[in-house]
Amino acid sequence: MRRMFDYKCPDGHKFEAFIDVDDKRLLPCKTCGKNSQRILTYGGPVLDPISGDFPSATRRWTLNRHIKIAQERREAVSHGPSHL
Repeated sequence: MRRMFDYKCPDGHKFEAFIDVDDKRLLPCKTCGKNSQRILTYGGPVLDPISGDFPSATRRWTLNRHIKIAQERREAVSHGPSHL
């Protein structure tokens, strides 16, 4: 079975390769040619908190947004009015 995997070389270049799942060999970097190792990447779903389709994600986004706004307001008050 073939899958898409991410690779990274010692210089930090990243690229993708479509290879067999059992293939563990090092691949040459497409930028510099050095041996690159397969890296672990997250391939799961990303929930859209704004759409409302995922109520718990929407609640978490709303709470985090209120906390961020409150912090920004406290910082603005503590620094006084800005005269740009």
